[in-house]
Amino acid sequence: MLGYLTRRVLATIPVMAIVALFVFSLLYIAPGDPAAIIAGDQATPADVERIRAGLGLDRPFLIRFGEWLWQVVRGDLGVSIFTNLPVTRLIQQRLEPTVSLMILTLILSIVIAVPMGVLAAWNQGTWIDRAIMVLAVFGFSVPVFVVGYLLAYVFALDGFGLGLDWFPVQGYTPLARGFGPWLSNLVLPSVALGGVYIALIARITRATMLEVLSQDYIRTAKAKGVGSRTVLFLHALKNAAVPIVTVIGIGVALLIGGAVVTESVFAIPGLGRLVVDAILRRDYPVIQGVVLLFSFVYVLVNLGVDLLYTVFDPRIRY
Repeated sequence: MLGYLTRRVLATIPVMAIVALFVFSLLYIAPGDPAAIIAGDQATPADVERIRAGLGLDRPFLIRFGEWLWQVVRGDLGVSIFTNLPVTRLIQQRLEPTVSLMILTLILSIVIAVPMGVLAAWNQGTWIDRAIMVLAVFGFSVPVFVVGYLLAYVFALDGFGLGLDWFPVQGYTPLARGFGPWLSNLVLPSVALGGVYIALIARITRATMLEVLSQDYIRTAKAKGVGSRTVLFLHALKNAAVPIVTVIGIGVALLIGGAVVTESVFAIPGLGRLVVDAILRRDYPVIQGVVLLFSFVYVLVNLGVDLLYTVFDPRIRY
């Protein structure tokens, strides 16, 4: 196990190197002259050259990439062009809302989606199965921002006269100010963001459970009089866990992408809003830092998923 962990950690190094190369190349593959775009129409040629020198565009690509990569390894992601603050400080200021949103969405999605998939598989062909699959199709089909605006209208703005003014319509309350206010600000964004994720996990759970429930050992357990709950959760779900965990890990990319839209809809001051503002301002150091951070988190999540395989299926040996 230790040897496998070491190999997997070492394997992430070239992956992150390729990601870093792509992130750094954003300055060079962007349309037009980044320095001229940042400087604006009223800038003088001297202003453009000053910005180009600050971005390192006046030096060879490989030399600049090597210097930037060494700074990243030391934890220095550069300085924002717009605010003139270190990118690491900007990320630290916006990190808590995004992490809170993603963790709450992940927990909510797993708690809802896995039982839905198990229930649909156990009642295959019935109205319960069809109803759950209709909900899953709805979750896939409706964009996150539409769900977000609809939830805010109904549950935060007393939409349709239902008197459901239950949650704040926008903003974020730090956890240090209390668990209740923190949670109330994140309920609607988490539900909106988790729609697609719940649909994905529920569908793969149903498909995997149907395959496992058709195995001979499941029929043997039923014939021996084992209870339905034991068959479902101890025998079937445990053996179906590997594909489900894989999809949960892969689906983190949906959370990362959806967080950008969700934070914009609910005015949450997280990393999603930070990167959107940076794109509008052409603040390339901030864009590079946030994209690199998201990529690193995704690689770590996939590494954790690989390690969980042996927990859910002891037959797997590395």
